[in-house]
Amino acid sequence: MAQEYPAGDARPRRRGRKLLIGLVVLLLVVGGLLVVADRVAVGVAERLIADRVSQEVSKQGAQAAAPKVEVAGTPFLTQVLDGRYERISIQLRDVQASVEGDAVRLPVLDVDARNVRASLDTLRTGQGDVVADTVNGTGTISYDSLAALLNRPGLTLGEQGGKLAVTAPVDVLGQNFTVSGTADVTVAENGAVALRFSNLDAEGLPNLPLARAVLNNYAKGISVDVPLPDLPFQLAVREVRPLPEGLAVTADAKDVPINSAG
Repeated sequence: MAQEYPAGDARPRRRGRKLLIGLVVLLLVVGGLLVVADRVAVGVAERLIADRVSQEVSKQGAQAAAPKVEVAGTPFLTQVLDGRYERISIQLRDVQASVEGDAVRLPVLDVDARNVRASLDTLRTGQGDVVADTVNGTGTISYDSLAALLNRPGLTLGEQGGKLAVTAPVDVLGQNFTVSGTADVTVAENGAVALRFSNLDAEGLPNLPLARAVLNNYAKGISVDVPLPDLPFQLAVREVRPLPEGLAVTADAKDVPINSAG
């Protein structure tokens, strides 16, 4: 025979379970709304920073496609209230700037800003500064634009065994030869890229002192300091190294405004 419970005992339990379920559902809804609001706020901030970065790039006389901005760290709204952001990543594509009338092209420039300070009022009004404690940038200079700066007809650059390799047609004693060799690549004190070519050679070159002198003079002529355009965000070049896709550039800066003044 089934045991019977007083009706008064069952109802409060059912009511209590309903209240508990309702509270859980309410918390899930509120939490979901907060997550949505957080992501919406991130999107607004990323668009604002992207607009200001575009202004900064134009201000420095460079051109680039619309920047892609990503604000890291969660929850975002807590960072907004604190006015400090863990990390902001900026990707610039097709960066072009002029150096002595020739265009230097960086297909991609990745910028990583850390400990970024931006007040709530700056985000709200679009006025004021967004300042990063540190900024690191990595990009690649195309070999075509680097070769154009050397201004030698027919000269091509590339990577060979981790070094910068060159091939070029050269007239030696009235004959045309294809010269090849490699260069040491460093950063000069003025921030230019220092190219130092040595041991150039050409197949079939006559074993004559005068022929070798012509080749050595050509090597000296292309062993120059190539000035780079001013990079965005006050980035200073620290290292360059040849890669198959181009000359990789590493740069950094501290206490940098990553937007134009409002």
